[in-house]
Amino acid sequence: MTYKTISLKKYLNSRLTIAWLSLVVVFFIGVFGYKIFSGFSWVDAVYMTVITVTTIGFGEVQPLSPQEKIFTSIFIVCSIFIVGYAISVITEYILSKNNLGNLREKKVNSKINSLKNHVVVCGYGRNGVQAVSKLKAYNRSFVVIDKDEEVLEQLYDSGDLYIKGNATEDEVLKQAGIERASVLMCTLPSDADNVFIVLSAKQFNENLKIISRATKESTLYKLKLAGADNVIMPDKIGGDHMASLVVTPDLLEFLGHLTVSRQEGSINIEEIAFDKICKDGREQAIKDLDFRKITGCTVIGYRAPEGHYTVNPDADMVIRKNSKLIFIGKPKQIEKLKETYNI
Repeated sequence: MTYKTISLKKYLNSRLTIAWLSLVVVFFIGVFGYKIFSGFSWVDAVYMTVITVTTIGFGEVQPLSPQEKIFTSIFIVCSIFIVGYAISVITEYILSKNNLGNLREKKVNSKINSLKNHVVVCGYGRNGVQAVSKLKAYNRSFVVIDKDEEVLEQLYDSGDLYIKGNATEDEVLKQAGIERASVLMCTLPSDADNVFIVLSAKQFNENLKIISRATKESTLYKLKLAGADNVIMPDKIGGDHMASLVVTPDLLEFLGHLTVSRQEGSINIEEIAFDKICKDGREQAIKDLDFRKITGCTVIGYRAPEGHYTVNPDADMVIRKNSKLIFIGKPKQIEKLKETYNI
C-alpha cells in the first residue's frame, strides 16, 4: 500500500473518530442539561435531547422557563454545527472507502494485465503462503486468487497482486491472466476444487505448467489425467521428512541447507536452460564449457529434452537443445554463474 493511501486512511479514520465522539458528547450534554436545569426524568431528558438535536420540532415535555429556553437555544445552535459536521464526515468516509476500494481494484488489475509468463497461485492458505514466499525469493511475478477479505488486505499491504474470487470460476482465472501465465499452482484444501481448476485452466492455456496439491492418493491420478504436470501431497511429504530425520538426520540437515538464501555459508541450487548457456545454439559437452573453473559451480544434474534426469552427469555428456542443467554452489558462485550467462 502506498504512503498516500495509508495517510488518507489514517486521516479519514481520525476524522471519523472525532465525529462520533462529538455526537456522543453533544448527546450527553443535552441529557444532563435537561436533567439538571429542568429536573426532567431520564426518559424525558433523552426525548428532549433527541428532538432538539434532530430539529424534528415536536412539542416540549413541559413549558420551558427563560433559563431553560436559553440553554435550549444554545444547545440547538451548537448541535446543528456538530451534527452537520458529523454527518458530512461519516458520508465522506463511506464514499471515500468505496472509492479507495475501486481505485485499489483498478490499480491491481492494471498491473495484472501487464504481466506475462507469471505464476497464478490459487488459494493463500498454508501451502499458498509458502509457495508465494519462495516465488518472492526467486523474484518471480505472481497473482494470488482468494476470496478471504483479510487475506486480500494482507496481500495488498505487502504490495502483492491478487484477484478476489473463487478460482473455480472461469472469469476469475481470466482476470488473473491465466491465458498469459506460464505456471498455475493449485493449493486449495479441496481436491475436487483443484481438479476442476486444472480442467478449466487447460482449456485457456494448453502450454500452462500446472502444479497441484492433493490430500488423497486416489486424487493423484485424477489430477494427472486432468492435466496437472506435478502433484504434491503435503501430508505424505511431511511424514517422509519426519521418518528421514530418524533414519538419516545428518543427510536431511545437509539437504536443508540447499536453499536460495543469501546468507554466508549457505548453499544454493540453480537450474539453467540450454539456450541461456549455449546462446549460439551449438550443442557442447559439459567439460568444454568448464563451469567449475569459470564460476566455481558444479553440475549435479541434467534434464534431457525428453524429461528424464541424470544425476551427476559425466563431463563428456553433451548438452542438447531444450535441456537444462542443475548447478550447486555458494551464493557468490551462483551470482557469478548468473552474471556470466546474463540470467
